[in-house]
Amino acid sequence: MTVITRPAPPPVVEEAAEGAVGKRKSRHDALLQVTGQALYGVDMKAPGMLWAKAVRSPYPHARIVRIDPTRALSIPGVACVITARDIPHNRYGFTHQDQRVLADDRVRYVGEAVAVVAAETLRVATEAAKEVVVEYEPLPAVFDPIEAMQPGAPQVHEGGNIAARLHIRDGDVERGFSEAEIIVEEEFRTPFVEHCHLEPHAALAIPGPQGTLTIYSSVQRPFLVASDVAKVLSMPLSHVRVVATSVGGGFGGKNEMTLEPWVGLLALRTGRPVKMVFTREEEFQATTVRHPYRMRYRTGVRRDGTLVARSVEIISDCGAYVSWGASTLAKACIHAAGPYVIPHVKIEGFLVYTNNPVGGAMRGFGVPQVGFAYECHTDSVAAAVGMDPITFRLRNGLRDGCRLPTGQVLERVTLHQTLQRALELAGWERGAVP
Repeated sequence: MTVITRPAPPPVVEEAAEGAVGKRKSRHDALLQVTGQALYGVDMKAPGMLWAKAVRSPYPHARIVRIDPTRALSIPGVACVITARDIPHNRYGFTHQDQRVLADDRVRYVGEAVAVVAAETLRVATEAAKEVVVEYEPLPAVFDPIEAMQPGAPQVHEGGNIAARLHIRDGDVERGFSEAEIIVEEEFRTPFVEHCHLEPHAALAIPGPQGTLTIYSSVQRPFLVASDVAKVLSMPLSHVRVVATSVGGGFGGKNEMTLEPWVGLLALRTGRPVKMVFTREEEFQATTVRHPYRMRYRTGVRRDGTLVARSVEIISDCGAYVSWGASTLAKACIHAAGPYVIPHVKIEGFLVYTNNPVGGAMRGFGVPQVGFAYECHTDSVAAAVGMDPITFRLRNGLRDGCRLPTGQVLERVTLHQTLQRALELAGWERGAVP
C-alpha cells in the first residue's frame, strides 16, 4: 500500500467573524506555501511510479486511418500504450457529450491526444510517444466562427457547426428603436486567453485493492472530475477517489477532467502508480482557453440621454468541443445588456464549433467579454448625445426594484453609491465630455 504524507498544517488561530469585511485575514495554507511545504500536483510521487506521455495530433482536422504502437511497445521500459479503443465510454462533457477522452475516428484541433504511453521514466515515455505511428488523412478545417456558420463550411461535428443558440427578449426592441432619436452601432472582438497558471496540469493515479483508484490531481473540482472519470472508465463512483492537491493556479483552467482518465486507466492496466505532467507547450496547445467573442451592439437613445433599446449579438468560438461553452454563453447573454435600465432588449447568442483550441471555464465566465463591450459601447452612446460618461451612467444605472431582461427583480443595488464613491476617490471632474 502506498501512503503519501502531507506536512501537518500549522495551528490555526480563529479570528472573530465580526467586522471581517475590509479586514486582513490569514490564509490557512499560507505558512505551508511560503515555507515550501505545500504539496502540489507536480510534487506527488509513489514507489514504482511510471510516467505517462501523450501522442498529439499535428493536424487541426484529420481522419485517423490507423494507430500502430508496435515500435513504441518494443522500447525497453515501455509498459503500456492506450488509444480510444481502450476507453470504455469515450464521451464526456458538461452539457454536450461531444468530447473524446482520446480521439477516435478523427482529430479536431492541433494537439488533440490520440494515444498515451506509460514508461519507467519520463525520458523513455517521451521518446516512445514519438514512435507511435499514426496515419492521418487531412480534412478541410475552419478557424473563423463566422465562416463556420456559413453553408458549405467544413463540418467539425455532424449536425452543423452551431452547437447552441440562446435568446433573451424583453419588450419590443423594434418599437424601441423607432422611438430612439439616436442609434449607435458597434462591433467588438475579444481574443483567446490562456490561463497561464504557474503549475501545469499534473496528476498521479494509484491503483488500489478490488479495482479501486485514487488520483491525486491539481484540479479545482475533484468531485466533478471523479464523476467523469468513473463514467468514462465504466467504474462505480465509489471506486474512484480524486484528491485535490494544492493548486498552483487554476482560474477555471483546472475546472474539468483532462489527464486524469489517462493516468487512471494506465494505472489499472499496469497495476502501478502512473504520473503525468503537461509541458508548457501542452498547456497552450491542449488545455481550455477563454472563449473569443464577436459582439455586435446596437443601442437606441433619446437626446436627453435616456436609453430606450439595445440589441446584442454574441458569436462565441467554442473550438472543437463545447466543454463549458454553453454555460459560459448563457451567463454572457444574461449580462450582455449591462447594468442599465433599458425598456426594450433583444439578445442572441451563438456557440460555434471551429477547429481551434477548446474554450472552457475562465474567471468571469463570459462576463469579461461582454463587460468590455457594453462599457466601451456605453461610452460611445454617451458621446453621441454629448453627455459626460459618468452622468450618463448615473442617469441610466440600475436601482433597487429594477427588473432585468431575464425577469429578475433586483434588491439592494449599490451601483450609484459605488460609482459616486469611486468618483470621489479618483478625483473625477464631472461635466465635461472627455
